[in-house]
Amino acid sequence: MRDMSVPNKTAAGRDEIESRARRLPTQLRSILLLVDGQRTARHLQDVISGLHAPADTLDQLVSLGLIADTAPAGANPPAFAEVPAPSPAAASRYSVLYALMSDAVREHLGMRGYFLQLKIERCGNADELLALLPDLSAAVAKARDMGQAVEFEQRMRAFAQA
Repeated sequence: MRDMSVPNKTAAGRDEIESRARRLPTQLRSILLLVDGQRTARHLQDVISGLHAPADTLDQLVSLGLIADTAPAGANPPAFAEVPAPSPAAASRYSVLYALMSDAVREHLGMRGYFLQLKIERCGNADELLALLPDLSAAVAKARDMGQAVEFEQRMRAFAQA
């Protein structure tokens, strides 16, 4: 994919976000979540390198039919597409928090956590994920017990401060 192309999710890509049917590796799924039709391939490549994902991640997502280049040849990407990519540390923090919170929903809430999982998937950075932490803790406390919820939230906040 060209540096200035602007990939967007296909219908299959949007379905994959909701269903997780293909069980994509975490790194591919994280990049699929970031593909929004506004970020350039160059911007996404910077994020990919920060996540230590395979260099051909975008090509893999294209070959799976989950994303496509929606910008016509020679078109200029949106002005805000040149916003600098998050630092590797910030991208890594987001990825780890995303994975830990998603795992907690699966482990403790199961299908009852479906809507909370959708909220987690809409988060674009670690701060947005941390804003959802009280909701997740409350759901874990209700489904399991308050001790597990408090311990989980403390671990997440400690990780976020590190």
